[in-house]
Amino acid sequence: MAHPYHHALSSAKKWGGTAEDFLDLHTWFDESKMITADFRHRALRHHAEGIFMAERFFGHVLTLSTGRVVPVRLIGEQHVLEDLGFIPSFADWVKCIRPEPWMGRTKRLAVETDPPAAEAA
Repeated sequence: MAHPYHHALSSAKKWGGTAEDFLDLHTWFDESKMITADFRHRALRHHAEGIFMAERFFGHVLTLSTGRVVPVRLIGEQHVLEDLGFIPSFADWVKCIRPEPWMGRTKRLAVETDPPAAEAA
């Protein structure tokens, strides 16, 4: 699958309704293409936690134009399965990130140990 519309067509075939019933949800999964326009965008939402996150944005169920009610989680699972063939965890994605020195760099925080002179007077 390459485009949210094709996922939406697949959903309509599976659960009824129209592609438009599903398009916003499938577009949400692929919005991360705005950040990186290759397969790496999937690391942000194409995993188990991303599927549960979709429920926070769209609710637990989607009511189709036909009146049928479909769990959002099932639609999210369909999207990820169509793209990846399985549902990874976020940890599956993270373990594939090669650590770079800048990722662990921290700066010393400015912490005052004594109150400023104006406050002490």
